[in-house]
Amino acid sequence: MALVLAEEFNGEVVNCDSLQVFRYFDIGTAKLPLHQRCGILHHLIDIINPDELFTAGEYARLARQTLAEISARGKLPIVAGGTGFYLRALLDGLFEGPSRDQPLRDRLAAREARRPGSLHRLLTRFDSAAAGKIHANDVPKVMRALEVCLVTRRPVSELFRQGRDALRGYRTLKLGLLPDRDILYPRLDARCAWMFENGLVDEVRHILSLGFPASCKPFESHGYKQTLQLLNGELHLRDAVFYAQRNTRNYAKRQLTWFRRESELVWLRGFGDAPEVRQMALARVSAHLTG
Repeated sequence: MALVLAEEFNGEVVNCDSLQVFRYFDIGTAKLPLHQRCGILHHLIDIINPDELFTAGEYARLARQTLAEISARGKLPIVAGGTGFYLRALLDGLFEGPSRDQPLRDRLAAREARRPGSLHRLLTRFDSAAAGKIHANDVPKVMRALEVCLVTRRPVSELFRQGRDALRGYRTLKLGLLPDRDILYPRLDARCAWMFENGLVDEVRHILSLGFPASCKPFESHGYKQTLQLLNGELHLRDAVFYAQRNTRNYAKRQLTWFRRESELVWLRGFGDAPEVRQMALARVSAHLTG
C-alpha cells in the first residue's frame, strides 16, 4: 500500500516498525528487500545494531528529522508500519520523563523475578490511572512507569497530562487496514510457516555468529524467540512454528485494540493488495492533499 501511494503521489516511505530498525533482522520482520522497493526511498530501516538501545523517543526524533528532509525535497512523507507507540510518539510526542535509572531498574527487575506481577500491583498503589492503561504482562512499560513515579515522586499520569511536544507543520491522514480475521489469521499462519521454510533459522545462526548475544531485544519478538528455542533444543520445528503462529495472531489482536483507540484513523476494510482497497486509499490521499 505504501509503495502504491508513494508511486502515485511522489512520496518516500518512513518505517514505523520497531524491529525493522535493527540490522540483520530481515526475514522475521518482513523487511522489504531492496529490489522490491520500486526505486522508492525507504528510511529508518537497518539503522542500529541488535545490541543497541532504541526508544520511542529516539524514533520520534529521527522520524521528525526525516519528515523535514523529505518535505524539503518536495516529496510526500508516507509513514508505514504497525508499531502504534512509535506512531503516537511521532505525532503526539512524549512527555519529558527522567532518564533511565539502571540501579533502580535492576532492583525492580529482581522484585518482578521473585514475584511475577508485583510491579503492576505496586504501580496500582502509586498511580492507579497509569496501571489501568498498562497490561500487567507488559513489564517494560510497567517498569518505566514505576521508575518515573519513584524518581519524580509524582504519578506518571499527572506528568503525562502536562502536555507533550506534538508534531507541527503537517496535516496528517491516518489509514488503517482492517481485513476480516477469518482471512487474516490463515495469512499470518502461512507467513510464519514461510519464514521457517525460507531461511529464518539460518538468519538467526548468522546473527549469533556475528557476536550478538541471544539476549538482544529483537530476539524477544515472535519467530525469533521460537527460533532460538529451536536452536537450543527446547522446541522441535513443528512446535516452534506453532508457537510463532499463535503469538503472531495474538499480537495482531493487540494491534487492532491499540489502533481502534487512535483518533481520526480511517479504516479500510481489507488487505493493502486488494484493488478496491487501493482505490479507496488513493482517493482518500488525493482528497487530503487537495484540502
